Amino acid sequence: MYNSIVLVKQVPDTSNISGKVMKDDGTVNRALLPAIFNHEDKSALELALQIKERFGGKVTVVTMGPLRASDILRESLFMGADEAYLISDRKFAGADTLATSYVLSEAIKKIGSFDFVFAGRQAIDGDTAQVGPQTAEKLNMPQITYAEEIIDIKENKVTVKHKIDGGHEILEAQLPVLITVLKDAVEPRPFSAKRVMAYKNASSLVELEKLAEGNSLLYVDKLVDEYTSRNLFIPTITTDEMTVDLERIGIKGSPTKVYKVESVVLGGGNHVNIEPTKAGIGSLIDQLMIDHIFG
Repeated sequence: MYNSIVLVKQVPDTSNISGKVMKDDGTVNRALLPAIFNHEDKSALELALQIKERFGGKVTVVTMGPLRASDILRESLFMGADEAYLISDRKFAGADTLATSYVLSEAIKKIGSFDFVFAGRQAIDGDTAQVGPQTAEKLNMPQITYAEEIIDIKENKVTVKHKIDGGHEILEAQLPVLITVLKDAVEPRPFSAKRVMAYKNASSLVELEKLAEGNSLLYVDKLVDEYTSRNLFIPTITTDEMTVDLERIGIKGSPTKVYKVESVVLGGGNHVNIEPTKAGIGSLIDQLMIDHIFG
């Protein structure tokens, strides 16, 4: 049996960014973009679920983000995860990869009991590919990045195929290990209808507090006990639940600073109409050769 912890992230859908979602300072107004499950993290979850199916064990999903990030934790439960944790605290705001990996590593230590830590190669809203490797370093454990396939697991070792420029390598690592996964490594499974019905009401503490606010007959403590007994409570990990150095989290713990933000607008220059004739095509070829595009 092998226990896996999967790091997932809720990200803005950047596939349809236009001027309408850009602020005056050139940054993206995330409130105007739908939030989605980071693609490569979902592939990482699928790999963890496949290991559970082959060898047994448990899959625990962890996300660090705002309270609405509970949405992707529920989606993870719909896919087959056994447990989910939300890491959320205003003191974590503004974290770069260094501060984020520190908080994640401390949360993983708190959760404990794991053989694998999975994560997507990178998030589409940052494209740094740093959080996974930095988390492994802080946990003092081996790492394999850009994983394409889990080939075998035996004798407390895992064999992984991972991508390199121009090909791939076959690597072996001692457990526990952190593995970052490429989007195309596997096809994430669809939600299970039975699990959607079972976990659609899974809620974090803040969500239960809002539920109690709207009904004088409901009490938060009783709701937490009830949801916990039904495996529907999503625990929230804050600075109060972890022993963290406050100088290493949030903005204080983030040495990365944005020096300059530019809004790049792609526009066409002068254009020339080419007549669909032999002379027109010949003229186009001559110009392409002058510009060293041909020849």
